[in-house]
Amino acid sequence: MKQLIYQVCVGPQSKLYKHCTSSVEQYAKVIGADYICQTEPKLKINPDPLTTNRSVGATRLGYLPIFEKENAFDYFDRYDQIAIIDADVWIRPGSKNVFKEVPVDQYDFGGVLERDMPITVRYLDKMRNYSLMQFAAPPECNLFNWDHPGGADFYNMGIMVCNKSMHKFMHGLTPYEFITQPKFKPFIDGIGNWKWSTDQTLLNVWVKEERMRTKNLSFHFNALFSAIPNKRIKQSYFVHFFLKDRLPDHGDNVTELMRYVE
Repeated sequence: MKQLIYQVCVGPQSKLYKHCTSSVEQYAKVIGADYICQTEPKLKINPDPLTTNRSVGATRLGYLPIFEKENAFDYFDRYDQIAIIDADVWIRPGSKNVFKEVPVDQYDFGGVLERDMPITVRYLDKMRNYSLMQFAAPPECNLFNWDHPGGADFYNMGIMVCNKSMHKFMHGLTPYEFITQPKFKPFIDGIGNWKWSTDQTLLNVWVKEERMRTKNLSFHFNALFSAIPNKRIKQSYFVHFFLKDRLPDHGDNVTELMRYVE
């Protein structure tokens, strides 16, 4: 069983990113997975200048860096399982092997549903509003389950486990061809409420449309810092520092930040 952990860290690398990617690289060594950290853009996905609703800041690097993660799909011919992990995720030493949570003979994809997390009341409102903005418009709304006060059953794509069987849902397309399909153009261009959308919206819609066999992972594999109680953060395996404005010195004070999670 060949396994790969893939990260993207293009552009300036903050102290937080360096600290987090180092922990992920060490984790890969411990569980026997290969590790790749992409530091240069390859896909360079850009919105259409004639139709885009994106801000100038979104393309400050000359492309949309968030879509670089999908370059990992180019490795499906070499690996049975690929975990794509954001550069702002820290992995606690001694954590469980996430690949074992998503058996290749049973699932295509594994991730953590945000609404399954032990979230705070404050973040519940934020999550519900996000759901409505990203997924409530037809026809996308019909793909999701809405029977929860937090809104739609969407995955936080900061941690994704992609089994080789996902490859068939790309229908022979390269990563670049896959992302730039006409049906995904509104997500890339940031039309309407998708102005601030990331690859998370696109991927959630894709997973639902293709009716993939999905494994809902425990929040321990994607604990959103400041969105769940701190005592639960200390119990988790993967800590996701996803809101920099709620971090000490916006994440640059790594020593202080680690006091909250260790």
